[in-house]
Amino acid sequence: MTTNPGDSTFDDASVVSINIFVVLLCACIVIGHLLEGNRWLNESITALIIGLCTGAVILFAPGGRNYVIMMFSEDLFFIYVLPPIIFNAGFQVKKKQFFHNFMTIMLFGVVGTVISFIIISFGASQVFRIMDLGALEIRDYFAIGAIFSATDSVCTLQVLNQDDTPLLYSLVFGEGVVNDATSVVLFHAIKKFDLVHIDIKVIMKLVVNFFYLFSTSTFLGAFTGLLSAYIIKKLYFGRHSTDREVALMILMPYLSYMLAELLDLSGILTVFFCGIVMAHYTWHNVTENSRVTTKHAFATLSFIAEVFLFLYVGMDVLDMEKWRSVSGSPEKSIRVSLVLLGLVLVGRAAFVFPLSLLANLSRNSQNDKITLKQQVIIWWAGLMRGAVSIALAYNQFTSSTKSHQQGNAFMITSTITVVLFTTVALGLMTKPLIHFFLPPSTRHLTMSLSSDPSSPKSFLSLLLLSAGQAIEVETENSVPHPTSLRILLTTPSRSVHHYWRMFDDAFMRPVFGGRGFVPLVPGSPTEHDGPD
Repeated sequence: MTTNPGDSTFDDASVVSINIFVVLLCACIVIGHLLEGNRWLNESITALIIGLCTGAVILFAPGGRNYVIMMFSEDLFFIYVLPPIIFNAGFQVKKKQFFHNFMTIMLFGVVGTVISFIIISFGASQVFRIMDLGALEIRDYFAIGAIFSATDSVCTLQVLNQDDTPLLYSLVFGEGVVNDATSVVLFHAIKKFDLVHIDIKVIMKLVVNFFYLFSTSTFLGAFTGLLSAYIIKKLYFGRHSTDREVALMILMPYLSYMLAELLDLSGILTVFFCGIVMAHYTWHNVTENSRVTTKHAFATLSFIAEVFLFLYVGMDVLDMEKWRSVSGSPEKSIRVSLVLLGLVLVGRAAFVFPLSLLANLSRNSQNDKITLKQQVIIWWAGLMRGAVSIALAYNQFTSSTKSHQQGNAFMITSTITVVLFTTVALGLMTKPLIHFFLPPSTRHLTMSLSSDPSSPKSFLSLLLLSAGQAIEVETENSVPHPTSLRILLTTPSRSVHHYWRMFDDAFMRPVFGGRGFVPLVPGSPTEHDGPD
C-alpha cells in the first residue's frame, strides 16, 4: 500500500497543530489556577497573552510565516467553538434573575444594539470617506456598524460573577447573548438586502426580517428543548443505560444550533433558549448520575472552548499576511483603529445611560433600580470586542474580490487591533473597576436585596444582615434602604412569575416532566436542586 507524500505532510502538520493547542490549553489551565486570586488577570486575558507569545515563537521559527495554525477560521468558530459556550450559559443561567430583568435585557440587547449600529455606521461613513481608505461601499459601512456592535459575551462572563452581582451579571450577560444574536442578524440582513437605494420599504423589510429571525430562532430552541424533555421522559433511557440519555442531552442542543444555521436563523439565540428549557425540564427527567455528568460535562466543554477561543485569537493576531497590505502606512492604520474605538465608546454610552433611565421608570423598588455606578460598569464591561467581531470582519472583508483592496485590509487589521486592545487593556481594568464601584460588602448587600424577596432564604439573609454593615453601606452610598419587613410586605403577591408557575405546573410539567413530575420507575431520579 502506497502513501501519498502530500497526504503524509498534511497529517503531520495537523498532528503538530493539535499537539500545540493541547499543550497550550493545559498551560492555560495551570496558569489560570495559579492566578485565581489575581486582581488584574483572568483566564481569557491569560489565554490571549499565551496565544500571542506562541504566535511570536511560531512567527520567528523556520517556515513559521506560512504555518496554517495561525489562520483564523470563521467556520471553526461558529460551528464548533461558540455553541458549547452559549448553550452552557443558557443551561447555567439564573432563570429567575434573567426573566425578572428580561424586558431590560431586551431593551439593551435589541434597541441598544440598533442604536450602537446606527452611530458606528454613520460615524464610520463620515470619517473614513475623509480619510480616503479606498473603495468602501455603503454596505461595508453598515457591516462595520454590525461588526463593532457585537460585544464579547465570553469575556464578560469571566469578569462578573452571578452570585456576587446578580443584577449586573444578569443584565450584562443577557444583553451580551441578545446583542451577539442581533449583530449577526443585522450583519446577514445587510448582505441580503439592496442597500444602494434605501427607502421605507427596505427599512420595513429589515425590521420584519429581524423580528421573524428572532422569534423563530427562540421558538426553535424552546421546541428542541421540549422535544428532548418529552423523549427522555417517555422513553426513560436511564432504566437501561445512562449513556444514551447523556448522549441525547449533548446532541440535541447541537442539533438545534445546526438546524438554525441551516434555516438561516440565529444559532446563538436558538441554542441559548434550548439550554434554558433543557435545564428547566430535561435535566430533571434523567437519572442522578446523568445529572451530575451533564452538568459538569457542559461546564467543562464551555470552559475548554473559551480558553481555546482566546488562544486562537491571540495566535491569529501575528499572522503576518494580513498586516503586509497596511505596512506602508502604519499611522493610517492606527488612526482607523482609534476612530473605531472612539465610535465603540460613544455608541455604547449613547444607549446604556438613556435606556437605563428608561428601565428604572418601570422598577418600583429602589433596590431594583440600576444605579449610576452599575450603569458605568455595564457600559465598561460591554466595551470589549471578541471573536464574533473578528469572524464577521473576515466574512465581509476577505472575499476573493476584496482581499487585495487597501480599505478592506485596513478593516481587518483595525478589527484585530480593537479586539486586542479592548480585551487586554480594558479587560485588565474591569476587575479593579468593579472593586472600586462595588466593594465586597456592598455587593453582598446588593446580592441579598436583588434575590427573590418572597423566598425564605432571601428573607433570612435580609434578617441576618448586621446593623453595622447596613449603616456603613447606607452612609457610603447615601441611599436609604428599606427594612426587611417593608421589602416583604411591599412585594406583589401575584406576579407574572406566579402565573407562569401555575401554568407550568398545570399544563407543561405533566407533559414534559421537570421537578416533581418524574415517572415512578425503580432507580428513577430523586428531587434535587438543578440549574437555577
